[in-house]
Amino acid sequence: MYDGDVVVIGGGYGGVRLAKRLDTTARVTLVDRKEVFFHRVASLRAGVRPEWTHTPFIPYDRLLHRGRVIAGKAVRIDTAERQVVLATGERLPYDVVVIATGADYPEPARFLGTAVEEAAKSFAEHQRNIATAEHVLVVGGGPGGVELSAEIRLARPDARVTLAHSGPALLDSTGSARPGRKALAWLEAHDIEVRLDSFMSPGNDFGTYRDGRGTVIEADLSFWATGTTPNTLWLRLAGHGDWLNRDGHVKVDRTLRVEGRLDVFAVGDVNDVSELKITPAALAQADIAAHNIRAYLQSSGKHRKEPRFYRPVQRTPLIVPFGPADGLTVLPVPGGESAVLGSRTTVMAKAKTLMTPYMRRQLGYTAA
Repeated sequence: MYDGDVVVIGGGYGGVRLAKRLDTTARVTLVDRKEVFFHRVASLRAGVRPEWTHTPFIPYDRLLHRGRVIAGKAVRIDTAERQVVLATGERLPYDVVVIATGADYPEPARFLGTAVEEAAKSFAEHQRNIATAEHVLVVGGGPGGVELSAEIRLARPDARVTLAHSGPALLDSTGSARPGRKALAWLEAHDIEVRLDSFMSPGNDFGTYRDGRGTVIEADLSFWATGTTPNTLWLRLAGHGDWLNRDGHVKVDRTLRVEGRLDVFAVGDVNDVSELKITPAALAQADIAAHNIRAYLQSSGKHRKEPRFYRPVQRTPLIVPFGPADGLTVLPVPGGESAVLGSRTTVMAKAKTLMTPYMRRQLGYTAA
């Protein structure tokens, strides 16, 4: 017996987890513009290494046993009729709708187009450009910038690689100086020029970049790992701008509902929960939202469940690979400074496979 119609908009980490959790108790429809799941964790290596080109793409066809997945673009949530409107004009009725459209990442960690062929072509172009570049500039000293710089160096030991970061230390979002020092030591030991306190902007001439002091850097290739943008413009265009905060994130309460809406939830990178926007947080949010959606759909039954509040994860493990055989893991320690673990832990947890076997199992496939 099904308890209602749930439409999940967005098939990223949070959307997939939530849809799978509800598949046995509700009529679930997952809507995503892409024809396959995009394992973004593997995308930086895929943009550098040809043998990884197709690794991030995992089909949706084994995710849901009773529900369905639609490759399409949601353009509006009609709250009066309780329907999700697709770009094709199709309308999907809902009892609960979940916004899980995630955030847009800089290239190469981006799925261009809607089909695998388009995204793979983009990865191949990045690979060719990196293979022939004399000087590659990476802007941004967070986890993504550090990981990408390492991948480029290992693929191109003969190229000049520069990492420019606007802050005084790498990995400063960890709240500890030790991870940044360890990352800096690895990068410099591998002949990567690291420029701290160096806010970059495009220069006046093609292939030039200028820092805040006016120093000009010439590079024939650049990547900007400087943050993400929530995918919520479609909500604003559809008249739901009041659901968003100044940064474009969906405002949610402690149950992960959109403020003022009992039947609209938002999970993952798209919402305004104050925490590091990483995959474990999206999965944790999806689990809480799944419970609260079941509680809402079963609210009139004798086995009524109470909603649970989501507690933001302020101190969560952070794994930063330096290629497939090295890296660091930041492990929070209650009441003390975070522990920084080295290559052995990092390789086992993420660096070697980039969690691809785990995500393949989540999508119903074997680990291979």
